[in-house]
Amino acid sequence: MLKHLSTEERRTLANRGALKRKNPGKIRLSVFRSGRHIEVQAIDDARGHTVCAASSKEKDFKANGWNIAGAELVGQVFAQRAVKAGIADNCYFDRGGYRYHGRVKALCEAIRAGGVRI
Repeated sequence: MLKHLSTEERRTLANRGALKRKNPGKIRLSVFRSGRHIEVQAIDDARGHTVCAASSKEKDFKANGWNIAGAELVGQVFAQRAVKAGIADNCYFDRGGYRYHGRVKALCEAIRAGGVRI
């Protein structure tokens, strides 16, 4: 069973599956964090498509994605897009195996401050 995956990858998949079972019908806010960038997507698992997204890779993004201030800016932009898309009250946060610390925490708190209920 999934022996080709590392322990970290198995934990990520188990976490994501548990979240999907506990929150049926809700929009999943999935986070990806690399050394230089941070991204967040609102994914509708029932229909299988992305509702809205924000990333530090975008052309008009002026700050750095590798620090907390950059993650906060990405969170603010995402919150504006989520409110505009009408998904502000129907979301849950999928940290994707990353610890709720540093940039991931700053991103989540900025999304909450922007009016999205997580």
